[in-house]
Formats: sequence, C-alpha cells, structure tokens
Amino acid sequence: MSSKPRSLDRIDLTILDTLQKDGRISNVELAKKVNLSPSPCLDRVKRLESEGYVKRYAAILNAEKLNIPMSAFIQLTLDKTTADVFNHFRGEVVKLKEVAECHMVAGGFDYLLKLRVTGMRDYRDVLGKIVELPGVSQTHTYVVIDKIKEDLGLPII
Repeated sequence: MSSKPRSLDRIDLTILDTLQKDGRISNVELAKKVNLSPSPCLDRVKRLESEGYVKRYAAILNAEKLNIPMSAFIQLTLDKTTADVFNHFRGEVVKLKEVAECHMVAGGFDYLLKLRVTGMRDYRDVLGKIVELPGVSQTHTYVVIDKIKEDLGLPII
C-alpha cells in the first residue's frame, strides 16, 4: 500500500462508488459506466485496491432468511479507562461472533456494540458473556424494532 495518499479524480470516485454498490459488476460494465476502455479501467481498479481504497469485496446477506433477525445496540462502560483494560476488553470482545460491530466512543460510556442475534434467548446468552468480559461495569441495551436506514456505503460522489 502507498504510504502517501494521492488525490482521486472523478473517474476514481465513480469507480469506487459503483463498486461499493455492486462489487460483482464486470470490468466491461464498469468501464462503460465511467467512460473508459476496459484495460485502463481494470488498471485503475487494481491501483485502487493496492492503495487500500477497497478493503474487501463481500455479499450482503439476508439476516431474516438466515434466522438472525434481531439487532441490538449495547452501551458499555468499563470500570477503569486504562490502556491495559481497553486492550484486554478488545482482545476478548472480538471473539464473540454475535458482536457485529464494536466502536470505542467519546461521551457518557466507553463502547457501543452492535449485536446480531436469533432472538431474546440468544441475546440473553450473549449479554451474559459480555458482562463477564474483562473490565465491564455497566451495560444498557437498545433492541432494534425497525431498521429505517442501513449502511449503504460511503457518500463519496
């Protein structure tokens, strides 16, 4: 990866925007969308990948069809805010497969976790594991009733 970021032009940004909406688009179709011939388009995609602008390609799965319909957010407070407590907590929370996201935040608590679970019984089991993690002193849970807007990618163009 390049250590020095370079500026992206309109074509680069359009390529990135198109790829985040459809990672399976063929190079020929992508080239048409950005008004390039296929070879220079592929060169740009490979450069954007090698420079780290594209982290990975993935499919967005249907959680309900896979019987993981419930989402919840947990505010989590640690008993101490020291580097060793943060590091120990991080090392353990990443092992919980039901924790879809974990963000260290500024404000009235330390971390915000997003859970994906099959239902309340699964949630209770995961919560039991979370409260036993190193340094956890307090949690508050918010169960998602309805998803109004989900992550649609970065607003780059």
